[in-house]
Amino acid sequence: MKTAVIGTGSWGTALAQVLADNGHDVIMYGIDAGQIRDINENHRNSAFFDTEISHALRAVDDLNCVRDRDIVLLAVPTAAIESTVRKVDALLDHPVIIINVAKGFHPESHKRLSEVIRENIRKENLKAVVSLIGPSHAEEVILRLLTAVNAVSVDESCARIVQELFSNHYFRVYTNTDEIGAEVGVALKNVMAIASGILRGIGQGDNARAALMTRGLAEMSRFGMMCGGKLSTFLGLDGVGDLIVTCTSDHSRNNMAGYAIGRANGAEEFLRTNTKTVEGIPACKVVYEEAVKKGISMPITEQVYKILYEGKNPTEAISELMARDLKAEGL
Repeated sequence: MKTAVIGTGSWGTALAQVLADNGHDVIMYGIDAGQIRDINENHRNSAFFDTEISHALRAVDDLNCVRDRDIVLLAVPTAAIESTVRKVDALLDHPVIIINVAKGFHPESHKRLSEVIRENIRKENLKAVVSLIGPSHAEEVILRLLTAVNAVSVDESCARIVQELFSNHYFRVYTNTDEIGAEVGVALKNVMAIASGILRGIGQGDNARAALMTRGLAEMSRFGMMCGGKLSTFLGLDGVGDLIVTCTSDHSRNNMAGYAIGRANGAEEFLRTNTKTVEGIPACKVVYEEAVKKGISMPITEQVYKILYEGKNPTEAISELMARDLKAEGL
């Protein structure tokens, strides 16, 4: 099947290489002339990786490349999903599978990304939306290190198509039909990763981060199940799996953002100077507002929100979490 990867960033490049390794016809679309030239002429994407990439990869700056494709993979930030889908839809004259790899929510409507995609593409142009998500960093996939993720869709047959398309000896894909749980899980774990980075930044150790991840998983599960997700999803790759890798890895932008905030004992400087996409920051606002609206207890999310959006001191926020009323463990 022919695939267009929209985005020449790190994750788009890594996934395009997986497809190329599997012998599939893949073309990348980007807007950065330097990256496009680097991919085509030097077989590198030096803006993100210090390694040679597959010679089979090619990149273009013309979005018309989607016209003859069977699959369109969106490797763009959450905030760009809506506008990108509209541009793609305007060029299509046949149904395609849309694969989304971003993790978050629409900043205004608070809708999940699969919902945003469906609302912005004509039905005659859409076979299915499949989210390719799970515990994965582009920096490892590009080196062909072992990785396992999920192809998530309410259309199980299309999820299996994506599974077969990407799976190989180093990249294993499972399927999951719990779209709600999976999308909530991979978005909320970014909030927990910020919290984990904050703990490390202020000098806390492994005990604190283990507790944070465990109680963070409880929050993720509680929120996701209230939205209609299944508990089993939060115990899988799109829950605890993605939570672990994002909360512990220096490859995680969310974890490293939290670390910078913790080191400064405040978010003001980071928010003022940061130029990278940190999906957990807008996701935290969405989840906090929805939790307040639905009456869901989310103490970690609440404190991260106050640090990011109300200027609260991280040390004070952590002290408040530790001083909460004692209770039995549970969701």
